Amino acid sequence: MAKRRKAFVDQGLCVACGCCVKVCPLSAIQVERGCYAQVDIQKCVGCGKCVRECPASVVELREVPV
Repeated sequence: MAKRRKAFVDQGLCVACGCCVKVCPLSAIQVERGCYAQVDIQKCVGCGKCVRECPASVVELREVPV
């Protein structure tokens, strides 16, 4: 089975700073209710920019089935 990497946010630890939102080239991340970031995995291409930018280190790339 083919796999692709997608971004996931630990919403319990996210500080909703919006850094990941600003660097996402496809606008796949939004801050929900000012509380945490949410990734639209349909839009996410797994580039990893959000992972590198997150000051709280709560975004990670995971392999998901295609």
